[in-house]
Amino acid sequence: MKAQELTHLIFGLPQVEEAERFLSDFGLDVVHRTASALYLRASAPTPYCYRIERRAGAGAGAGFIGFGLRVASNADLELLAGLPGASPIRPAEHPGGGNAVVLTDPSGFVVEAIHGQEEEDAFPHRAPLPLNFGREHTRINSPQRPPIAPPEVLKLGHVVLEVADFQATCGWYTRHFGFLPSDVQVLPDGSPAVVFMRLNLGDTPADHHTLALAQGIRPAFSHAAFEVVDADAVGMGQRVLRERGWKHAWGVGRHILGSQIFDYWNDPMGQKHEHYCDGDLFTEEVPMGVHPVSREAMSQWGPIMPRSFTAPAITPATVTALVRHVRRSPDLSLRKLFTLARLFG
Repeated sequence: MKAQELTHLIFGLPQVEEAERFLSDFGLDVVHRTASALYLRASAPTPYCYRIERRAGAGAGAGFIGFGLRVASNADLELLAGLPGASPIRPAEHPGGGNAVVLTDPSGFVVEAIHGQEEEDAFPHRAPLPLNFGREHTRINSPQRPPIAPPEVLKLGHVVLEVADFQATCGWYTRHFGFLPSDVQVLPDGSPAVVFMRLNLGDTPADHHTLALAQGIRPAFSHAAFEVVDADAVGMGQRVLRERGWKHAWGVGRHILGSQIFDYWNDPMGQKHEHYCDGDLFTEEVPMGVHPVSREAMSQWGPIMPRSFTAPAITPATVTALVRHVRRSPDLSLRKLFTLARLFG
């Protein structure tokens, strides 16, 4: 079975209003709200790409919960419903409807598999700005004046997760949703540290990665990425978010793996959100690449990835999770932790 699209993210937050303010400044549009949830979307016809469930307090499951994947048929849902721990097929109680099966991956993240969701009309957005390159001058008597406003987000592009059980989690997504590894970054001993996985759409080009997994000390949300129309939209996003007081995380730069021009921002909970444009597209026949991992290997130009980008907050809960996962996970060892700390700490 092969997933067709990343449809939405799911967060549980105690302060929905503050998150709404950030996401509106980021470029998403509120399309539906209830007493218990807020739904936002991009210009793509998917009825929503971001769902915030209201939680009673900071300790009541606040943070990232999971994400949704569109599948091709009810037959696919039936296959998924047969997996251990999966829900039966049920009507989706969210904008767009359809049927859904709810699963939990080996790292504890929720995955909502959806079929039959009704699409909405796409939101209009500005065209990419024409550029003059060397002697190729397509823009004559026409100054560049992109609007000073939050950038129009085209779509939800990808989600990146940190996991302790790297191999089991990666295998679960390749086996049950057909993800293909585009590139793997490895430690000096050859063990994987990060895998970038794309949807298998056959001859139809797919984003370099829709899901990426990074070896971590516990399951955690790293970031989510949203495509905008061009580099001027990325830059305008930085201007608007900076002027409105939000905290910058990293950028602007261009990634090496995936090639995206990127810029990262923290939401009110400290969760990272990325604007990007000009990402790579691969069909199914492109083989997996293998590369050494380091902070310097994350961008072609722009600032080197800051140490704060991957460093976990040292709290009693973090230390407890570290000890627990080192004892039980086949993918973690003290030697690997020291290597990761040397490379990224």
